[in-house]
Amino acid sequence: MIRVDTNYIIRYLVNDNIKMADIAENILTTKNVFISNEILAEVVYVLLGVYEIKKEDISTHLIMLINFKNISTSNQNVIQKALELFKTKNIDFVDCLLCAYSPQDEIITFDNKLNKCIETSKA
Repeated sequence: MIRVDTNYIIRYLVNDNIKMADIAENILTTKNVFISNEILAEVVYVLLGVYEIKKEDISTHLIMLINFKNISTSNQNVIQKALELFKTKNIDFVDCLLCAYSPQDEIITFDNKLNKCIETSKA
């Protein structure tokens, strides 16, 4: 199993360096790859803050990526739900992850927006 860092995913998605993008594409499409939550969170942060890509586009592309048969994550269903929440909620991706975990785990926070997300997820 290969763990990739943020740069591999960014190069693959943004394709701003053709040589690196080709290498990343080869790895991400042909090898067994694990992408951690921390890396996904950093990818979201970079795509949103540095590249100014819309949340909807980030979510769509990352959902496609994590659904490759050779890609695994710590919890596919939670990651998918977090990315779906990220499209529509006015909270950051890490809070979307926490919200996505809320049906199975108790999440405690002082963050009102996250609490609202958690309440709607349980309904």
